[in-house]
Amino acid sequence: MDALLTTRRRLLLGAVGAVALAGCGRTREDASLLQFGGDTMGTRYTVKIAGAFDDARASKLREAVHAALDSVDRRMSAYRADSELSAFNRAQAAAPFALSAELYAVFAAAQSVSRQSDGAFDVTVAPLVDAWGFGPPQGEKARAVPPLARVQAQRPAVGYRALRLDAATRTATKLREGLRADLGGIAKGYGVDCAARALEANGVRDYMIEAGGEVRVGGRRADGRPWRIGVERPDAWPPRAHYVVPLERGAMATSGDYRIYFEQDGKRYSHEIDPATGFPIDHRLCSVTVVADDCMRADALATALIVLGPERGWALAQAQRIAAYFIERDAEGRFTDRATPAFAALGGERA
Repeated sequence: MDALLTTRRRLLLGAVGAVALAGCGRTREDASLLQFGGDTMGTRYTVKIAGAFDDARASKLREAVHAALDSVDRRMSAYRADSELSAFNRAQAAAPFALSAELYAVFAAAQSVSRQSDGAFDVTVAPLVDAWGFGPPQGEKARAVPPLARVQAQRPAVGYRALRLDAATRTATKLREGLRADLGGIAKGYGVDCAARALEANGVRDYMIEAGGEVRVGGRRADGRPWRIGVERPDAWPPRAHYVVPLERGAMATSGDYRIYFEQDGKRYSHEIDPATGFPIDHRLCSVTVVADDCMRADALATALIVLGPERGWALAQAQRIAAYFIERDAEGRFTDRATPAFAALGGERA
């Protein structure tokens, strides 16, 4: 398997990614595969490129990928006070805020998915993410069920319709005081897309890029077969694939309730916040995987569908012909899964 999609982020990659990421050059096992990785956006990334490369070319490709990912992190991290996103979040309402082309593109894509999902995906959810202890720089110790009054106090600041974009001036205007953006459900996918474009600009056609569970591929492996991307089985430890999909182009992203969460009084509270209620999702849908042309869109759609839940999310995916794979967990912890026709057509199989 070439990559395992997961929402475990740092923990999973630290556990099973050590072999893949240990070297920053070609693997000893296969001289026709260049493999390297590193840190980005609070997680790890892995790149696999089919073909033989001399040291100079390999170094150039590593630098190109790192520069692409680092640029996204510097612009869009909520954990960096000097990022463009942090500057936007500090800005006052009503005044247009000039955006870089990169951040504007992510905001525009986010707004498109917000409209498509009727607000289930909403980057302005940041105040609620913080209220539940999932935002910077609180850490796991701050995660606890907040007072209801605190949640209610944050809800008026949330709403994608209160973020107005102007393509002509490339600006964003907050129409509500307290509006802030959290790009956790879209920026990593955008970063993977940027890394893919960096490789393609350097003449690479056969590659796989994974960052924190978001994957994009092009072409084929060195053995001529499609890349094989695994969807993680929820709650599994050690992590293992539940389903495997062959891909030759495009992107794949998963959102789930089983990696970033806390438990209180026997109840699990996921980092996936429903903007409509102000609370973490509370239904049996525990994992959604989406395949799309680009990773930014796959990332955002996976979040939208899991927030919508097993009925509304499935209806949207079916109606809009989204390639989506749903895993549901019953009260006894047993899993059932189903794939939309667009996803089933990819020819995947149970692991």
